[in-house]
Amino acid sequence: MSRLRRLLRNAVWWIRDYAYAVAWQARGVLSRRAPDDYLDGDRRPIVVLPGIWETWSFLRPIIDPLHERGHPLHVLTGLGRNGRPVARTAEDVATYLAEHHLRDVVIVAHSKGGLVGKYVMTELDPEGRVDRMVAVSTPFGGSRYAPYLVLRSLRAFSPRNATTLLLSSRAGANARITSVFGLFDPHIPEGSMLEGAVNVRIETGGHFRILSDLETLAAVVTAVSAEERSSADPAGRDPSGRDPSGRDTAGRDPAGRDTAGRDPSG
Repeated sequence: MSRLRRLLRNAVWWIRDYAYAVAWQARGVLSRRAPDDYLDGDRRPIVVLPGIWETWSFLRPIIDPLHERGHPLHVLTGLGRNGRPVARTAEDVATYLAEHHLRDVVIVAHSKGGLVGKYVMTELDPEGRVDRMVAVSTPFGGSRYAPYLVLRSLRAFSPRNATTLLLSSRAGANARITSVFGLFDPHIPEGSMLEGAVNVRIETGGHFRILSDLETLAAVVTAVSAEERSSADPAGRDPSGRDPSGRDTAGRDPAGRDTAGRDPSG
């Protein structure tokens, strides 16, 4: 692909990305769904961590299907729009895990939420309550745009930020992380590749719009279901007829597409 065509493609993705973000922010305000609606389920618990200036409802394209599969979803309404520093937010998450006696937890996060989740995993989880995390469009290495932004809360994503550097040094947890990202992210030019993690590249672009991509959902389901055996039969299928990879017995992924011989990353 020529440089010009790539620039035009990325520009279109950028426009669609912001249109998507505006639409889902509006849906979050108008939605009648409440956090308590997601607490039922007999499979492993999921803690939902949105990105900065996002509420939990922004992740509904992912969490609604997970709840339908039998996972209880825990939404921390006290996080608001997740504008506080990563470390302080992570402390609230760790407190929530302890107070609700949660174990075998999977964190499902978007953007900044992935940094909060990794902070919990590496700094605040001595009892091993968090089993793994799947993070979508998370700036694990920071963003070179961040130092030039006006808001301090956004400048915190600088590659030279102390928290970013700390988390980058904590590579031991990376094997328990699945990082999902697109071909182009207008906010994270460096991308979200995380050394030692399961890295899944989705064949589209965007920072927000990727949340509703069917490949993203398939990757999230695979990560959430990894090594889950409490409700599986000896063949590894869960009660819904799907195996832990997220495929049903007909060889289809959660989006209903034939996935024979393909992993979620393509």
